[in-house]
Amino acid sequence: MKFSDLHANNVATFKKAPLAEISGSLGDLGTLLPLMIALAVNHSIVLSTTLVFSGLWNILTGFFFGIPLPVQPMKAIAAVAISRSFTVAETVSAGFFVSGFVLLFSITGLLRWFTRAIPTPVVKGIQLGAGLSLVISAGTSLLQPLGWTSPNWADNRLWALFAFLSLLFTQLFPRLPYALMIFILGLVFSASLVGLQDLPSPRIWRPQVLVPSWASFKTGALDAGLGQLPLTTLNSIIAVSFLSADLLPHLPAPSVTAMGISVALMNLIGGWFGAMPVCHGSGGLAAQYRFGARSGASIILLGLFKVILGLVFGDSLVGLLGQYPRSLLGVMVLAAGLELAKVGESLNYGARDLWQDSDSPPFAAADEGYDGPKKRRQPSEEERRQRWMVMLMTVGGLLAFKNDAVGFAAGMLCHWAYKSSDLWSRRQRLRWKSGRQSVSPVETFEDEEQLLARTEGHSDSR
Repeated sequence: MKFSDLHANNVATFKKAPLAEISGSLGDLGTLLPLMIALAVNHSIVLSTTLVFSGLWNILTGFFFGIPLPVQPMKAIAAVAISRSFTVAETVSAGFFVSGFVLLFSITGLLRWFTRAIPTPVVKGIQLGAGLSLVISAGTSLLQPLGWTSPNWADNRLWALFAFLSLLFTQLFPRLPYALMIFILGLVFSASLVGLQDLPSPRIWRPQVLVPSWASFKTGALDAGLGQLPLTTLNSIIAVSFLSADLLPHLPAPSVTAMGISVALMNLIGGWFGAMPVCHGSGGLAAQYRFGARSGASIILLGLFKVILGLVFGDSLVGLLGQYPRSLLGVMVLAAGLELAKVGESLNYGARDLWQDSDSPPFAAADEGYDGPKKRRQPSEEERRQRWMVMLMTVGGLLAFKNDAVGFAAGMLCHWAYKSSDLWSRRQRLRWKSGRQSVSPVETFEDEEQLLARTEGHSDSR
């Protein structure tokens, strides 16, 4: 599909359902706001620069890919930067490290090879595990610390219950812009809590170039970048390519090569100005889809909003955003996690590797743009059981160790174990068949006569 066609689809989708697109653009705030605010308060990023560059990437992503592809924090880097009070130089160095390797994987074709080599049940397991991780994170980090009336009147379990019941209500009326309404309600609460004297004030953005030292680069790369690299490769590139084809089959899924180059360039450009390390993510895509986004128009609008905030208000937004109710964010993250986890349902009934054609490999639609006719293959009961177990093994490893790489390794080992067992069984059957064929009919008849004679003799002795 050409850029002009993607642009036409963006415009047509926005005209058809403007509120849904606006609401969907806010679906990933539950992941973005807590990490971005914590990093800004910790002086690990420059908030104004982060808003400007992440907004610019939103706009370009919506234009070039035509789907609601999120621009969200690199979670592993953010977690380490917050816990260890990284400087801005150390934080962006971790992003440089990850992006450098991702760019290398992309231009050499390793990402495409990696995608073909990974079984679909493992990819589904990573998606399901990421969804369940979001659900757990919503409960432990955002909702569980709340009391029924604490920490304040605008942020407590009562408002979380209200947000959850409202979410259930929107199941009956899906056209209601749930995320938009919750976002506005949260902003009203935040403004009430900070007071007039602490509201954001105009503060024009003045970018400054940042060159990390070797010590900062080494700290960021080794302490945070190494843990982020498998997460970015698996969840932010490969899983997103699969998920976009599942959620939006009428639009071309971005190739893993294009996704990798996109992630790399976002950080290799914005990092020199102190922007937060960002990537695309399957959880963010599921969240924006869940709340109404169906085209790139949604994130183009979000990008414009971010750019304006960064250029005009910048770091003065920290106080307002820091008071945003966790009760409302928690329910949004919960809904996003459940939406992402739902993709595991299609593992044995419509997964991409079950659709075959005679002219292209199973992954051609994602990696090479093939869009020809396909037919669905029905797996056997044994194959369905094995695929389900591989997915669960991936989920188990991911959740138990809170690490995508461990989950990936567990799923691949389980997959190879099944394949080895199947290969051994086939070889044993072939050996048995070849052994039977090598025995002459005369020898077989004599063996049967001898066995019959021994059986009759044993019966007479009794």
